[in-house]
Amino acid sequence: MSGCVDARPEVPGETESRLAFTPAALELIERLWAMHGPLMFHQSGGCCDGSAPMCYQLGEFKTGGQDVLLGTLELPAPAGLPAPQDRTGTAGTGSSAGTAGSAGAGGIAPEAASETGGPGGAPESATGSASASGSGSGREIEFWMSREQFGVWAHTHLTVDAVPGRGSGFSLEAPEGLRFLIRSRLLGVPDASGEH
Repeated sequence: MSGCVDARPEVPGETESRLAFTPAALELIERLWAMHGPLMFHQSGGCCDGSAPMCYQLGEFKTGGQDVLLGTLELPAPAGLPAPQDRTGTAGTGSSAGTAGSAGAGGIAPEAASETGGPGGAPESATGSASASGSGSGREIEFWMSREQFGVWAHTHLTVDAVPGRGSGFSLEAPEGLRFLIRSRLLGVPDASGEH
């Protein structure tokens, strides 16, 4: 699909993104961010609304060992605002300390992040990914999937789109007249437009 933005890969050992967002999804995400602040996604299994990507305020859905972080969407800084700074005071250096360790994204301080932690005790719902590949953008959205669902979709590339309709009552886009939708293809196989 034309104009899609790839998420930063987060599955250990992977360097190619398995997750992308369409321009329509990005536009809806920007609208939701403006209304609700920092966001996160979770994709569970099941039928009906259980198979749709769910958008929450950051930290509203608690993740743990039963979940896999697929990717992190890095939103550009809003027009007219300077790039966020990491702890060293350098704008946009890509320091993970500046991403997960500062209050740059929506003013959430590290102590306000989830204390449940994942393997190794790292917080899983902080201002950015607990991975070492942070970009310092300050507007990052993690996309999680249940480990059971990941086992089924492990060879699948996902594209998050937004289409007319009513989202699930638990997902933030529900009252917006649009809903998030997953479009999928096998990893390494071009989509209908010939793009990966």
